[in-house]
Amino acid sequence: MGLAPVDRPRADEPLPNKSGYTLFNPTPPDLLRSFNTDRPTKANVPWTIDAGRAQVEADLGFYTRDHVTKTGVKQTTWTGVAPIFKLGVTDRVQADLVLSGLYNHTTLTDRATGATQTLDGFGDVTLRSKVNLWGNEGGATAFALMPYVKLPSNTGGVGNDQVEGGVFAPFAMSLPLDLTMVVMTQFDAQKNVSDRGTHAHFSQLVNLNRAIVENLTGYVELYADESARNGVGTFYTLDFGLAWVIATDLQVDVGTYVGLNQAAPDLQAYFGIARRF
Repeated sequence: MGLAPVDRPRADEPLPNKSGYTLFNPTPPDLLRSFNTDRPTKANVPWTIDAGRAQVEADLGFYTRDHVTKTGVKQTTWTGVAPIFKLGVTDRVQADLVLSGLYNHTTLTDRATGATQTLDGFGDVTLRSKVNLWGNEGGATAFALMPYVKLPSNTGGVGNDQVEGGVFAPFAMSLPLDLTMVVMTQFDAQKNVSDRGTHAHFSQLVNLNRAIVENLTGYVELYADESARNGVGTFYTLDFGLAWVIATDLQVDVGTYVGLNQAAPDLQAYFGIARRF
């Protein structure tokens, strides 16, 4: 998940009126916004893709290692090709189809006995929307809401086979020294493991990014994840990412999440790609 700097239009420069453009009346090429993505890192951006445009963003490979001392289980997971398909519906609304992994492989190892269990399968499907409330065309700040619903399409036991949903709320602000800050809150209603009830789940993050050299942007992010379910601890990660725009509307990226406490996964690393059409 990644970011693009917030443009600062001149005081005498009027913002373009693109409210008439839709999926069936696409935005002309000369009015397109700067290419931006919801990768790398965990932050989503508040800017939508233009009406009538399509975009694909994907983890090509994602690795997780978690040394869970409380339960005595070591977990490693490989996810291959986890794409997000995006479509600009109006000037402020986009629709997303999120696949959480065309292939997922998890190995669970009991450290006491050495016994292992493997899970292999297709991940869940998520339907998501992004609605920009302000700042889509530039300015010092931008804000959006991103409601979603997850559908239990997984195979091989790699998901919890439950319908769940929630909302992201990303806010971006331009800072001195050409920095962009993104603050994002997420609320989810998740199913309980032991019964048919639900519990609240929250996450918050602060992300700073800036261009290192032309077309190469660096990211650093602090992330916190909290569940209202009893016995589930809050975890924290420190995240890093690099994104390189190698051609017009084409980006490649790499990143890592480093666990800061016992409840967090020890290490997660990934690489991916994004393309606008």
